[in-house]
Amino acid sequence: MKTATRTSGTHTPPTVIIAGPTATGKTDLSLALARHFDAPVISADARQCYKYLDIGTGKVAKEILDEIPHFHISTLFPDEPFTAADFSDRFQEWSRTIGHQGKPVIVAGGSTLYLESLIRPFDLLPPKNEANIRELELIAEREGLKSIQKKLKGVDPAYLERIDGPNPHRMFRALDVWMQTGRPFSSFHKNRPLRTPGNMLIVCLNRARQELHERISRRTDRMIADGLVDEVRGILDMGYDPALQSLQTVGYREVIARLRGALSESEMIAQIKTGTRRYARRQLTWFRRWEQVAWIDQTGHDEKKIADRVCKMTEQLAAES
Repeated sequence: MKTATRTSGTHTPPTVIIAGPTATGKTDLSLALARHFDAPVISADARQCYKYLDIGTGKVAKEILDEIPHFHISTLFPDEPFTAADFSDRFQEWSRTIGHQGKPVIVAGGSTLYLESLIRPFDLLPPKNEANIRELELIAEREGLKSIQKKLKGVDPAYLERIDGPNPHRMFRALDVWMQTGRPFSSFHKNRPLRTPGNMLIVCLNRARQELHERISRRTDRMIADGLVDEVRGILDMGYDPALQSLQTVGYREVIARLRGALSESEMIAQIKTGTRRYARRQLTWFRRWEQVAWIDQTGHDEKKIADRVCKMTEQLAAES
């Protein structure tokens, strides 16, 4: 049965953020809540926003998108930049649209900076300095990307640890900010208190390590079977640069290496699984820093009962707001 949380007067519908490491079940929980409240979902995934990146980002099927409206899915081309600050700005628009319908704002995803932008204010970053970026690009071309990693490790090891693999665009931007301000990029969103209104619920999912690793392994095998290699080949055939930030993520960069002959198929699959496990570990470390979070361990539990529990928590929050 669908239950809408209609509100009146000055009441504001609640916001529910579903976070957690990759492969913990965030999507399934978000869909359960969306069906219960007849509400849309805002995707907080930094890659699902790109067209053509479907299998490797784990987008929900078209029939589900037809059933449940989603914001920030397949809205950008792979070469269009989009930042956490952009996401925060757009979120305000999306949440107002949903709130005016009297429905809860459901946000689901694991992109840490996207989610952080909603609950912890950022210091104002300086605009990109193109001369700095070009200088860093030349260094990378001349000395290799590892020289950039080494440089960033020397000035901002905390941010380097959080980057999803050797992502040149993020490393260039972090060093650009340091070159302009003398401050580590990570310091612009550090030690600031969470900004969580009373009508916000933050749910972080987790699973036992072994179970999570098994889920990551099965999902990787399924993506390969579903045609991930052909998907990436098709994107490159369209003329998109493999160095694009959108393609510098686990799954895509390993397939690109495979298509270039740098990896065997078994090596590609193994590296995707290893990279995904490392990414999940970094996500968990990040989310554990948050306060005022409802942690839910899904290990061995009935996911429907967990969904019912979160629905009741949301209804209670709506009644109190």
